[in-house]
Amino acid sequence: MIGNLTGNEIEAVLLEQQVGHLGCHADDLTLVVPISYAYDGTYIYGHTREGLKVGMMRKNPRVCFEVDILHDMANWRSVITWGTFEELTDTAEREAALTVLVNRILPLNSSETTHLYPQWPFPNDNLNDIKGIVFRLHLTSKTGRYESNSTTAAIAG
Repeated sequence: MIGNLTGNEIEAVLLEQQVGHLGCHADDLTLVVPISYAYDGTYIYGHTREGLKVGMMRKNPRVCFEVDILHDMANWRSVITWGTFEELTDTAEREAALTVLVNRILPLNSSETTHLYPQWPFPNDNLNDIKGIVFRLHLTSKTGRYESNSTTAAIAG
């Protein structure tokens, strides 16, 4: 069965995952890249270094963000959102965003890019000492789809 996710199901997918795909477009170039993120029910938060995606989002802040939960080819959920890139340079906003990112639950075996400071997993005393670019995506629209094969789901459950 294929169908649409409800609003609550869309929120659950966004809250449950730690990696999504960010889509941006500028200067006749479209870029889709995986990023680690945190979601607080309003914003998608990210941390990165200076580079192509940041340059593109500064030129054109309209972005797309996609998250999947793939159990197998017959059992999946997918959420697509649209929104606006906001680079956080204000000390208080940056610290608030870093707090959300630091408090997300990551697996112990996780990528170096998800570790925001050298002492990870031990907390950093001053979050604003964390180098790099902190941003959020102000989501303006969300949609979600799913496929469920009850036979496979029953076997897996």
